[in-house]
Amino acid sequence: MIKLKKFVSRTIALLFCAIAASQCIAQSNSLTADSSLEKQKQYLDVINSLYFFIQQNYVDEVDPQVLYEGALKGMLGALNDPYSVYMDQSEWRGLTDTTVGEFGGVGLSITKPNESTPEKPAYVEVASPIDDTPGARAGIQAGDLIIKIDGVDTSTITMEQVLGMLRGTVGESVTVTIRRRKSIEFDRVLVRAKIENPTVKYGMLENTGIGYIRISEFSQKTADRVQEAIDSFKSAKYKGLIIDLRNNGGGLLTSAVKIADKFIDSGVIVQTKSRLDYENSVYYAKKSETVVKDIPVVVLVNRASASASEILSGALKDTKKAYLIGEKTYGKGSVQIPNGLYNGDGFKITVAKYYSPTDVNIDKVGIYPDKEIPYEEFSESEEKAWKDLEASGVIPAYVENHPDMTEAQISAYAESLRKTYALNSRIIRKLVRNQVDRTKPSRLYDLDYDNQLKGAIEVINNPSFKTMLAKTQTLKDQANNPPAKKDSETVDAR
Repeated sequence: MIKLKKFVSRTIALLFCAIAASQCIAQSNSLTADSSLEKQKQYLDVINSLYFFIQQNYVDEVDPQVLYEGALKGMLGALNDPYSVYMDQSEWRGLTDTTVGEFGGVGLSITKPNESTPEKPAYVEVASPIDDTPGARAGIQAGDLIIKIDGVDTSTITMEQVLGMLRGTVGESVTVTIRRRKSIEFDRVLVRAKIENPTVKYGMLENTGIGYIRISEFSQKTADRVQEAIDSFKSAKYKGLIIDLRNNGGGLLTSAVKIADKFIDSGVIVQTKSRLDYENSVYYAKKSETVVKDIPVVVLVNRASASASEILSGALKDTKKAYLIGEKTYGKGSVQIPNGLYNGDGFKITVAKYYSPTDVNIDKVGIYPDKEIPYEEFSESEEKAWKDLEASGVIPAYVENHPDMTEAQISAYAESLRKTYALNSRIIRKLVRNQVDRTKPSRLYDLDYDNQLKGAIEVINNPSFKTMLAKTQTLKDQANNPPAKKDSETVDAR
């Protein structure tokens, strides 16, 4: 207990000392700085006093870790900045796995219900195995349930605990118990390997001559994977390129810069501005890095495209290298630095704001697309029909008995459902297709359903693409003359 108390006190002290040191460097010659440092010392003394008073006098014994985490959360929360946050070991590991782009694991993308009932236990479900990983090589399939991990019932533990058991030291093994369909159960011993987070998926859109890249996050390896995609498209003699940044919440700024540099041959890509001189940076394009030239490029964005996604899309928009389609982006224009603490926890803190090539910060504003194609809204009657269809359970039951449905069969079944449920056939086909795909590798795209992707193809095929691109607004243009606000925003309720 004494050691843990000392650890908490030292950790808080170290955090304050780090803050004090950075300010001391910037203001060492100032009397105001001396006064500020003295205040910080006083505050630190107060916090230490309060910590020990609680430990010695509170009515119940308090776990020192609770006070430690509360102190860090409180300090960062006081900044009133949603992006400056404390992270425990599990959250910190998740962040580093994402940004580094690889971790020790078994190579399974998984989901898990939040609630567990006797009728429907909250077992882990395999969304998809990652190619050439222990999980894929063991024959585990999409739709399989992981009901035990090293003998532990997965319906009784959290997703965080599941990830903690599946991930670990490369070379060590973990045993998973698989349930396939209703009653087939078997064990598989998986030896953990180095798993790369698959942040990039790509392929040629069928019968179009257009390359398609979907980027889910920006990690250290993302730019290399984008280059692989471009090389593949060049071999296929592509005539256009679509970069899908929808639902991409960001990642590493440097990764977004490297990707932008493949399209922009000169000038500023992005710059960061801060009160701290060493956080002020300007990232310039290098002509030697440019690999995409004279090819129509469209970027797909939506309201969940944020941070590094906005750095990339904003840079391509400002330099008129790409045409943006979809919805207004999220609007996160700040830069965070992650810092690990020596006990395995960590935190993120905002250190700067970033600015586009035309010197615009989009924080809390977002980026308007050049062509808006919003998700559709349900009418009241359609929403009721959709809820009734979901509640009926007819689609899962039908697909269970027809697991290998073709597109023609999906379409025919959707038309039969329309007689009972007043929904657009395209929507019903999507619901059926989602159920069919639960036991198959995930599709790269769904052209039957995705109207935004259809719109991107139409724009690339437009003979006037260059003229359209030349007439697009830069972010500075949009800041000076923002598009008219709509009375309401549409959202995909499906």
